[in-house]
Amino acid sequence: MSLKIVVLAKQVPDTRNVGKDAMKADGTINRAALPAIFNPEDLNALEQALRLKDAFPGSTVTMLTMGPGRAAEIIRQGLYRGADDGVLLTDRAFAGADTLATSYAIATAIKKMGNCDVILGGRQAIDGDTAQVGPQVAQKLGLTQVTYAEEILSLDEKNRRITIRRHIDGGVEVVEAPLPLVITVNGSAAPCRPCNAKLVMKYKRAMGGLEKADLAKQGVELPYADLYAERPYLNLTEWTVADIDADVEQCGLSGSPTKVKTVQNIVFQAKESQTLTAKDEDVEGLVKELLDKKIIG
Repeated sequence: MSLKIVVLAKQVPDTRNVGKDAMKADGTINRAALPAIFNPEDLNALEQALRLKDAFPGSTVTMLTMGPGRAAEIIRQGLYRGADDGVLLTDRAFAGADTLATSYAIATAIKKMGNCDVILGGRQAIDGDTAQVGPQVAQKLGLTQVTYAEEILSLDEKNRRITIRRHIDGGVEVVEAPLPLVITVNGSAAPCRPCNAKLVMKYKRAMGGLEKADLAKQGVELPYADLYAERPYLNLTEWTVADIDADVEQCGLSGSPTKVKTVQNIVFQAKESQTLTAKDEDVEGLVKELLDKKIIG
């Protein structure tokens, strides 16, 4: 049995480095002002996808992400770890999308791919923490969904049913669901395998059309230009709104009923502090105070 697996991944701003320039005037995130990273829980989802591929020879893993040209780095990172190919949804019409518009674009792209067996993504992205996109994609595709997954335990080839362990409030739950389905994966799942050196060498020059165009605008000659004709796998696929036959009114800002009001970095500060020396009486006094206030004991 071979599976057609899609991994939903997102390039997110590193929320550990939110500064005063983190937002634009229109309420969208100024991604150019923040370091971009692979959303952590999407890496957990990728690992589960790659384990399925290992268990069922002939299976394929396709990365699917949405963003500007530089988001192609997410596809490369997936290829370095064992994914087979990837698609970047990139169009000005996609910009500023909330979860509703994002899930619409992703679901429409998956319909274009056709006949997907398993769609995996992280539980949530660190730039929004809503955990809404995965379930919304499932709803738009009319598929079963399993959230908070920690591990895919088994897959019954004959009955096309998959068994999954979920980590939920108060414990662990084992569920069974039919294919095709959407799975969102917790950060407590197995971490993603490291990049494979041979795959890095194979795909390190893989680029999308927008990245090539950016080099041309900068007057930089495309390195090893002849390779892109000789090795088609180095040309990363990019789809626009028109390519997936999407309704532009349901994409980007026009399709987003929610808007971000502000983004800021909150630093918690202690209301009071004490300075202690290493003297025995200071340490004893601190312990007594903590016991009296029932902080310890």
